[in-house]
Amino acid sequence: VQLQAFGGGLVQAGGSLRLSCAASGRTFSTDGMGWFRQAPGKEREFVASIRWNGGSTYYTNSVKGRFTISKDNAKNTVYLQMNSLKPEDTAVYYCAARIAASKEYAYWGQGTQVTVSS
Repeated sequence: VQLQAFGGGLVQAGGSLRLSCAASGRTFSTDGMGWFRQAPGKEREFVASIRWNGGSTYYTNSVKGRFTISKDNAKNTVYLQMNSLKPEDTAVYYCAARIAASKEYAYWGQGTQVTVSS
């Protein structure tokens, strides 16, 4: 499975960005996608996830009410709409695909930088 993420950039606090992640290859082996982020000097953390079937979504507490994850099954693409951005949201954002059998995020995109200025 290959993942390609798009949409990062520089935005002022309070602004919005939308990230996209397109999956290709053996996507039938996956049951969902997730977004993670890593800020400088910090460990990578979970942000949000969505299941291909049913569309169940999950969010880390710090982004609830501000970020929305969605999907387009026909395009094998997942989106992360980020509103009311804060400087603490600054990080490299990665999309990942979860293997249905093991429930592990085994496939990762290249990362896209999101910078929120105060």
